[in-house]
Amino acid sequence: MSSTPTFKRLPRAVREQQMLDAAVKVFSRRGFHAASMDEIADDAGISKPMVYAYLGTKEELFVACLHRESTRMMEAIAGAAAPDLPADERLWRGLRAFFGFVGAHRDGWAVLYRQARGSQPFATELAAMRGRLVEVVAGMLDHALHAAGREVGATDLEVVAYALVGASESLADWLADHPEADAGKTATRMMNVAWLGADQLLRGTTWHPGAV
Repeated sequence: MSSTPTFKRLPRAVREQQMLDAAVKVFSRRGFHAASMDEIADDAGISKPMVYAYLGTKEELFVACLHRESTRMMEAIAGAAAPDLPADERLWRGLRAFFGFVGAHRDGWAVLYRQARGSQPFATELAAMRGRLVEVVAGMLDHALHAAGREVGATDLEVVAYALVGASESLADWLADHPEADAGKTATRMMNVAWLGADQLLRGTTWHPGAV
């Protein structure tokens, strides 16, 4: 009897998702450098040569994980924040989708936010993905301002969007470390922080330093 392992034939797309699922888990636990293709293959229940054949080198596999998790996150946010909603409802739904993603995909968040930041070329990939998220948030704010009959300069919109994204990322990182925390309640906390400032922006109220 042959001792060579056999693998159930599956459609390529299904097999690739299995590999990516396994890779995200291993990368989230080990980080890029410590993770091994052997462990990823074992976790996926396939041979290591098959991982290379389907998704390339370890670096290419990591980038594929980044793209998949980022796409999932962006699709969740875009699907929830419909443009015809009132400004506060749109922001709330976007935040709820974002924190819901983090709560449901803690391993994916760890790969996106923690493992990719410290080394090239992954930091560049992450910066591009983060830039797209900032564009989405800035677009939401711009839409809300126009609906309120106000205009804000592009730089001001970008700064506010970066601030909201940065604060949300930090709170999402906290959520990832607290599995007992509720993603919806976390989104509500962020909404209270974000909307109090955004509401003032929509009203045209700004703070200015006093004379020194």
